Amino acid sequence: MAEPHSVPPGGVIPYLTIPSRGGQAAIEFYRAAFGAEELFRTLAEDGERVMHARLVINGGLVMLSDEFPEYGMEPDVQPRGIVLHLQVDDADEWWARALIAGAVPTMPLADMFWGDRYGQVKDPFGHGWSIGAAIGKG
Repeated sequence: MAEPHSVPPGGVIPYLTIPSRGGQAAIEFYRAAFGAEELFRTLAEDGERVMHARLVINGGLVMLSDEFPEYGMEPDVQPRGIVLHLQVDDADEWWARALIAGAVPTMPLADMFWGDRYGQVKDPFGHGWSIGAAIGKG
């Protein structure tokens, strides 16, 4: 992986805003639920809120920060309208790990008509995640 301060061009990188000063807890949740590797974390001057963090989850970059209403961000933001998808090697394993870490199922894990074992969860910070693997591969 490149230096933690550099981001190579290309692709799409989700940037999550974490409500209610939950940024540091979110990093720990993503580590437990999805095996996230933390590359970088900068705290705000208050020493509590995450100004910027960069994680690798399932080989892809995810960035996040706490909300900062003093910089024009919506306070107490409630994420909606997007689901982050994890295409994995073993959906059942990833699903179980996410639930043990505290994710809540929103669509049961099941074999789907398009050939994936697939389900959706919501993390404790309001973000939706889907987990899928080709049937017969986990």
